[in-house]
Amino acid sequence: MSSNLHYVGLDVHAETIAVAVAEPDGAVRPLGIIPNHPEAVAKLLRKVGPREHLQVCYEAGPCGYVLYWQLTRLGVHCAVVAPTLIPTKAGDRIKTDRRDAERLARCFRAGDLTPVWIPDAATEALRDLVRARQAAKQDQLRARHRLGKFLLRHGRRPPEGMRAWTQRHRAWLASVRFAASAQQATLLDYLTEVDHAADRIGRLDAAIDEAVAGAPPALQTVIAALQTLRGIKQVAATTIVSEVGTLRRFRHPRQLMGYSGTVPREHSSGSTVRRGGITKTGNAHLRRVLVEAAWAYRHGPSCTGALKRRQVGQPEAITALAWKAQHRLCSRYRRLVGRGKPHQHVVTVIARELLGFIWAIGVAADPVAA
Repeated sequence: MSSNLHYVGLDVHAETIAVAVAEPDGAVRPLGIIPNHPEAVAKLLRKVGPREHLQVCYEAGPCGYVLYWQLTRLGVHCAVVAPTLIPTKAGDRIKTDRRDAERLARCFRAGDLTPVWIPDAATEALRDLVRARQAAKQDQLRARHRLGKFLLRHGRRPPEGMRAWTQRHRAWLASVRFAASAQQATLLDYLTEVDHAADRIGRLDAAIDEAVAGAPPALQTVIAALQTLRGIKQVAATTIVSEVGTLRRFRHPRQLMGYSGTVPREHSSGSTVRRGGITKTGNAHLRRVLVEAAWAYRHGPSCTGALKRRQVGQPEAITALAWKAQHRLCSRYRRLVGRGKPHQHVVTVIARELLGFIWAIGVAADPVAA
């Protein structure tokens, strides 16, 4: 390690940045608070020292990677670190921006920080789009719940045997009438919100189709390969690729499982071994997609027309992995359920194992050499 490096910690906020530097001689000193503007950041770098001797870090957060790309263009090494993995003192009860910046600089110099993966422009654009669709799905669910509970409060129930949110159900909703004008206005508002959510999801689905078609060939190849798996269609495959990036950055599928937060937590000491639920410390968006896909493996292995269409043109090795996943995961699901395990727990186990097949298919489909 070079002895003349300056380790700079930045506590980044929307309008300000608290700055601290760990000097080569061991001292850690604050440099004050600067505006969160490119000009102020460039001026700070000139003040600290030569850019080739600077190592800068800040926490991942709502400000995104704008500062990272600015520092990278200026020729400064920058790391965006995981906030949850920053060491903290158990007895420390004082938190300020200055202290946070000093702690970042000190821990960065000691090598105690864990950098996060930085997506490129194309991957980040896909990530924003699939997250917007997930937000739209959540809004649709809330809108449907509001409408359903409103009707339930007034004893309005659909005819027996009618499935919710089908075209017949929507036609029935349009036929519902209330004597009071206030209640009729409420119903109309709830219906309008449900229809608006459906239109919004339709627009985002079309945008995802267009974005995938215009994505770099490497991304398109991996997205298409992942869709050979049961339970993973285009939206799920795009979510996995945009949240994880290149699967080759994980040397083993167990690392990917840890990244997803689907591995069990453990608190062991000596001869005592304690394991609990999953850690949930990884990527929540990835974990949600995995659990949703894992429910498909409670059914016996089969290859439906839709799945066959998604597998057209894929290499035989990849389709063989997808078929192997159906047999293994379905067998494991039935075996665990037969032992009396709760269905939700079993699905989580299946989701974790599904990641192993996702890793194998992603690595096999990635045209970039290992």
